[in-house]
This record gives sequence, C-alpha cells and structure tokens, in this order.
Amino acid sequence: MKDLPTLISERLTQNLWGVLGNQGYILGIDLGSYGLRVALVDLQHHAYHNAAIESLDHEDPETAVMRVIELARNLMAREGVTVDRLVRVGVGFSGPVDLRHGTVRLAPRRPGWENYPLQERFEQAFDAVTLIDNDANLIALGEATFGVGKGCQHLFYFHLSTGVGGGAVLNGRLYHGAHSMAGEIGHAVVGHGWNGDGRPETLEELVSISGLLRRANAEGMAAERLEDIFSDHPVARRVVQHTVDLMATRIAQVIALLDPEMVVLGGIVVRIGGDSFVEAIAAKVNDFIAPQFARPVQVVPSVLGPDSVAIGAVAMALDSLSD
Repeated sequence: MKDLPTLISERLTQNLWGVLGNQGYILGIDLGSYGLRVALVDLQHHAYHNAAIESLDHEDPETAVMRVIELARNLMAREGVTVDRLVRVGVGFSGPVDLRHGTVRLAPRRPGWENYPLQERFEQAFDAVTLIDNDANLIALGEATFGVGKGCQHLFYFHLSTGVGGGAVLNGRLYHGAHSMAGEIGHAVVGHGWNGDGRPETLEELVSISGLLRRANAEGMAAERLEDIFSDHPVARRVVQHTVDLMATRIAQVIALLDPEMVVLGGIVVRIGGDSFVEAIAAKVNDFIAPQFARPVQVVPSVLGPDSVAIGAVAMALDSLSD
C-alpha cells in the first residue's frame, strides 16, 4: 500500500477540479474525530502536509476552534504559505451539521456545540470560502477520492466508533438528502430487541463501543475495553458473531437500496477488530442478498487512517472548485 502523500499526490496530478484546481492551497480540518488534525495540500506541486494535536476532555467549542486554527496557522507558516494563497477550507465535525446555515446541528457526545457557527468562524479566521460536513460523510468522500475506493462513483461508508454513522458517495458526489441527514444509519432501528422505553434498539446502540461493551457485560463478561470484545472469551465471540450478522444484514440492505460498487468499514471498532472482523462481515453479506440481485460488491476496511476526516475535508473542498 502506498503512503498517504503518494496517494494524494497521484490523485492531484489528474487535475479534475477545474481552473482553480492547479493553484494555491487547500486546508482540511478535523475538529475532534481523531484529535485536532490539519491537512494542507499544495495544488500546484501536488504536495500534502499534516499536523495534529490531542483533543482535550470536555473542551469547549471556542477553545477547540482556537487551538485548531493555531495548529493550521503554524503548519502554514512551516511550509511558507500565507493566508492569501488559500483557495478553500474544508472542516469536518463529529456530528450532524446544517449545511445551509453552516452550523452544528447536533452534538450528542459534545455538549455546547449545538448551533455553533462553524463555517463563519473559519471563514473569519482564514478569509477563504469554507465548507463543513460531518466526519463520516467526509471519510466516505476521502476514501472515494484518495483511498481504497479511488475512482469509485458509488460508495457507502460505515463508521463504527463511539457513535455509528455513514456516508454515501453517489455519482462521484456526496449525497446529503433532503435535510442533510443522509447516511445517519446509526440511528436506524434494527428490531433485534427493545429498550426500557418501549422503542426498538438502533444500530448505534448495538455496535458502537458502548453498545458492544454493554452487550458483553449483560451476558456476564467483565468487559471494560474494546479489546476485550475481540478476545477469545466465549461471550466476546458471541457478541462479535452477532455484530458480524447485524452488520452484514445492514450492508446487504444498503446494497439493495443504493447499488454501490464498494462498501468501506472504518472507525476504531473496525481497527481493533482487524482484517478478520471485516472479512467475516464481507463473507456474510452475500448470504443476505437475494440470489437474483447477487453481484460482487467489495466490503473493505478504510485505509486513510487518523487523517481520514481532514483528507475528506480536502476532497470536499476540491469538489467545490469544479461546481
């Protein structure tokens, strides 16, 4: 597998992004999915640079934004890039955003971020057109543009982490739906059980980190870390097998609905589960596709790593240059 700078450089040389796609710089920013991370892309020389710092526990919005802005400015200074050379800024956030108003819509695991003016804040800081989106959408686009799905026009991405999300790339572009909420597959009910309040469980409640640990502990296993779930403990094996079946079912439904060329799995659950976890899901998917619709659809792990959201933000910014 080629390293990230090479993957990105090779894709940039194809110059698919219009007249502005061969000059200036683009910033891609990740506000917390994998810490605070910045990607800087030189459109003329097809170079990729990055920088990262850890997120702070319970960090308030202004503190996080100021820290990532400082991180970006330091990276630009290191590479000799002035603000007037920026043609676009892309920003990823770990929760639903309002694309029309440029704000955070919901932040279930990050109190204080609701209605935060994300787009405006970065446009003020860098005096450049800024686009925002949620992390899963951006990873989907990043993988379709630079990663394992490079060249795919139709791709779906599942993100399994503290939450569960997804992103759809259709006809080579991110699909957002009527209210910018497309891809939020973690909130789809799965009907495998019932919560105490009388509603069926959602996919996120079953296959997120907390969901996996809760299920293992409910069966008598003292599971404290995600690594415990992928151990040889008999309860852990049952939880993983159920998760494989559950994910394979959801993927088969996505294939029936959207007809993607590829399904990509990512997030810390997939990284800890490893290739064997992804391969088990991929092998099961065909069992849940009706024979008359059976066709080869690759189910593969994400390859962009910790910079995936920032790289996806770059891909989003690049797409906007051709609009």
